[in-house]
Amino acid sequence: MAVVMALTVAGCGAGDDRATDGSGDGRVTGTVTVFAAASLTESFRRIGEDFEAANPGSAVTLNVAGSSALANQINQGAPADVFASAAPANMATVTEAGNADGTPATFARNQLVIAVPRGNPGGVTGLADLSRPGVKVARCADQVPCGAAARTALDTAGVALTPVTLEQDVRGALAKVKLGEVDAAVVYRSDVRAASADVTAVEFPESARAVNDYPIVALKDAPNPAGARAFVAYVRSEPAQAVLAEAGFQAP
Repeated sequence: MAVVMALTVAGCGAGDDRATDGSGDGRVTGTVTVFAAASLTESFRRIGEDFEAANPGSAVTLNVAGSSALANQINQGAPADVFASAAPANMATVTEAGNADGTPATFARNQLVIAVPRGNPGGVTGLADLSRPGVKVARCADQVPCGAAARTALDTAGVALTPVTLEQDVRGALAKVKLGEVDAAVVYRSDVRAASADVTAVEFPESARAVNDYPIVALKDAPNPAGARAFVAYVRSEPAQAVLAEAGFQAP
């Protein structure tokens, strides 16, 4: 399964390998291109592999980035079959442009935590600690879902935070902690679980006010419409939901 970390070229035509085989056994073939929020990287990689195993002859290409960037790419004509967003607002950008095939369905939820280096050397216990003098913090930009959620949580806590960097997706913010460039980052619980060898999660109560719903939809101009519908259905199936739960996502 191919994983692309950022797609910048829009409006390209799809190749001949995108077609389904038209067989009557309920399985699909061909490439299924999935645009997915960066926080879904590991989970959708595994779900994609499972989908391929269940549908011999299929191939899932996963393009991961910030949801806002992905929505813009879709609306600019980038060839894609499925969009999985980390927030309804970014999905609405696509549906309001008329680029969704059907109504988006929420397939998971995700909650924020504070990521700190293993051992929590800075003694961070909550959002208020992030505003202490000398504490360097990374968070997502406000236009991406993790940034909007972080802003809600910070406002709820009454914490005025000036991050040293605003990242375009949650993986960028987490990477700053892993590289030792910041003392903490406000990210998703699932991202810290995926990087547990390097970072630790600090839970904070205000995150309950900023839980993100993750919607998914097949796209109107999908090069592989049967594959798109099948992948959306698979993400909502019990096996895929188990993968998401193991990764730290909450049930829809």
